[in-house]
Amino acid sequence: MTPTSLQRPAPVGIGAAFRYWLKLGFISFGGPAGQIALMHADLVERRRWISERRFLHALNYCMLLPGPEATQLAIYIGWLMHRTVGGIIAGSLFVLPSLLVLIALSWIYLAFGDVPLVAGALYGVKPAVVAIVLAAAWRIGSRTLKGAWLVALAVAAFVAIAALHVPFPAIVIAAAVLGMIGGRIAPGQFGARASNAGANEASFGPALIDDDTPTPPHARFSWMRLAGVVSGGIVLCGIAWALLAIRYGAAGTLAQMGWFFSKAALMTFGGAYAVLPYVYQGAVDSYHWLTPAQMVDGLALGETTPGPLIMIVAYVGFVGGWSKAVFGADSLLLAGTAGACVATFFTFLPSFVFILAGGPLVESTRGDIRLSAPLTAISAAVVGVIVSLAVFFAEHVFRLAGAVQTWDWPAIVIAAAAALALMRFKAGTIKVIAACALAGLVVSYLH
Repeated sequence: MTPTSLQRPAPVGIGAAFRYWLKLGFISFGGPAGQIALMHADLVERRRWISERRFLHALNYCMLLPGPEATQLAIYIGWLMHRTVGGIIAGSLFVLPSLLVLIALSWIYLAFGDVPLVAGALYGVKPAVVAIVLAAAWRIGSRTLKGAWLVALAVAAFVAIAALHVPFPAIVIAAAVLGMIGGRIAPGQFGARASNAGANEASFGPALIDDDTPTPPHARFSWMRLAGVVSGGIVLCGIAWALLAIRYGAAGTLAQMGWFFSKAALMTFGGAYAVLPYVYQGAVDSYHWLTPAQMVDGLALGETTPGPLIMIVAYVGFVGGWSKAVFGADSLLLAGTAGACVATFFTFLPSFVFILAGGPLVESTRGDIRLSAPLTAISAAVVGVIVSLAVFFAEHVFRLAGAVQTWDWPAIVIAAAAALALMRFKAGTIKVIAACALAGLVVSYLH
């Protein structure tokens, strides 16, 4: 450790923070694990804006909430450093670059998706999506399914959504109830997951927000502040939805998107993979905003862009606005852009409210079996739901449509190779997708 690393960093202005969060928004590839690791390397190790323990404490809090934990962690740290405006800047810049990229990619997909070069690349990327989802199930399951009860709960969730077509919110509620019961009769199975706050803890020198730094006044819990922020969030959401309903009709596509994605935002326990079946049920089955094949393609696009994976909702919103031609047949790009922005706004607004309103309250309940047991059960059910998502994608990727359905063996081989690369050799997601896209081009050329 150098002498300069023993000195506490100088205070960080809002301008410097703005520039950092903007840069992070453009380079945050790799899913939540990669994004959290990137923030740790930047903010804890190099810049020392926050200490290791405070960083992990914030991360543990964010993991208790529905929504994208990496985005919420950025909001939390921005809020802790620069009050509410800092949290809004950090969260918005974490999402905005991904929104812009996805709008551009969605337009290219819809306008030029039949071009052989694009179609060939997508042919290879679709099997990679199946492998990526299976790898996510394996990763989460190995961390979550620590006993026979939780394994049984994951299997039950898989059967419920894949065979019985039970809505995802019902599975979450049932898992929470079973977790509350299990926490009483088998606390060893449903107890709090081991906190990583004390594991592998390292010192990188004094931090701007250090272990002994007092909680700033704006981060201290008060019922009045909690009620004010929650009320403000509800009013903002209500006003935004009312404007859409008044202008385009309550049954119009944009108002439907606002209502639907507000509900989806509250279902994202366990990450984006867990809520995608719910998004599929609504966007494909109920509202017919896009087709099953377009949903698979959307996940492929979402895996190649920076930002949280739940940003696939922007793609769903874009395709929905485009396919429903909400502004008329001559304004499809504008309609798609509006759909993407509506989906993003209503999906991420709850995350801002959760962080800005409830941080100190939720932190005070950390480790309480009454809270951790239902969350442990939900996490177990999420594994089964994610596996069902992989099965759903596989059904649409590995079978060739025709008079008699047959297996698409090149696609199966590409998926198997991608799964091996991800789970055995720990290859990066972007590298795997690029390799599969190249393989898709080769297969398409040979055919």
